[in-house]
Amino acid sequence: MDAFDFKDESQSARSGSALIWNILTILALLGVACVGCMFVLIFTNPYSAFNPFPPPTLPSVLVLPTSTTTSSVILPPTWTPTVTPVPTFTDTPQPTSTLPPTPTPITITPTEPPPPTRPPGGYSFEVRQGSPKAIPNIYHPELGCNWMGVGGQAIDMNGSPITGLIIRLGGTLPGVTIPDHLMSLTGVALDYGRAGYEFKLADKPTASKRSLWVQLLDQSGVPLSDKAYFDTFASCDMNLIIIDFKRVR
Repeated sequence: MDAFDFKDESQSARSGSALIWNILTILALLGVACVGCMFVLIFTNPYSAFNPFPPPTLPSVLVLPTSTTTSSVILPPTWTPTVTPVPTFTDTPQPTSTLPPTPTPITITPTEPPPPTRPPGGYSFEVRQGSPKAIPNIYHPELGCNWMGVGGQAIDMNGSPITGLIIRLGGTLPGVTIPDHLMSLTGVALDYGRAGYEFKLADKPTASKRSLWVQLLDQSGVPLSDKAYFDTFASCDMNLIIIDFKRVR
């Protein structure tokens, strides 16, 4: 009898434990189903109230206005041409002529501009060592002694030619008229080098003592060197004066 009762109690305990596990399983399935429903709801509508982390609200779509073509020329509904009468000309007698006033002569005295001041750091070009020097007319042999001039070239600190600089000639020469501020460019007289220049002074050798000068300028007319005064000689063996300029700074 006692053994039979023990078996019934064991079966009752197993039945109660299985019931609890069944209930827990059902609750777990219901929980999974609820979570799945929440996931589907949030996935289909991220802005749902069930979503604890909703995405930021997107700005409204910008709608651009459509352009409308309008004519810039506004014409009146009806255009009526108007006729302007031609004015009549009236013959007006001309006034009697009077003699013009006697002109008063005006005397203009040409003045030479003041010499440029030396830059604070000094000029960037100086007369090359050995210049000026007088030699025979070797570049115009067909003219021989019927020519006198000055020429040379401009070089940089490394001895390379510098073309496109302005050379100005000034001063006086006995029996010869020298134009005011006669100019040339370095690079136009290739006999003296790639940056050569040349001025014709007279048709024959003429002596002078430091009455002529040449000066180097940039394209803006700013002096790059001081005026280089030189002598000329009444000798056919000294009718070409060579003056070279070299950059020093």
